[in-house]
Amino acid sequence: MATLYVQNVPDDLYEALRRQARQNRKSIAAEVVSLLELNVPTPEELKLRRDFLRQARRLQLRKGPAFGPFPSSEEMQREDRLR
Repeated sequence: MATLYVQNVPDDLYEALRRQARQNRKSIAAEVVSLLELNVPTPEELKLRRDFLRQARRLQLRKGPAFGPFPSSEEMQREDRLR
């Protein structure tokens, strides 16, 4: 596992990180690793995101049941007015 050293962290940022780590009951190092995992996607994560987006677009293009044997909203309104 690689080691990462960060220098010249602004005091206010370090204090905010320290507070957040304490709230999450983690060390500062563990909190930094968690934040990196959440905000820096790995190649595997990027592939999962692309696959998800591709599937979402495919589903978006599918015609739903509203295009089936059901009347359109315009037809339903006309029918209501004729009653």
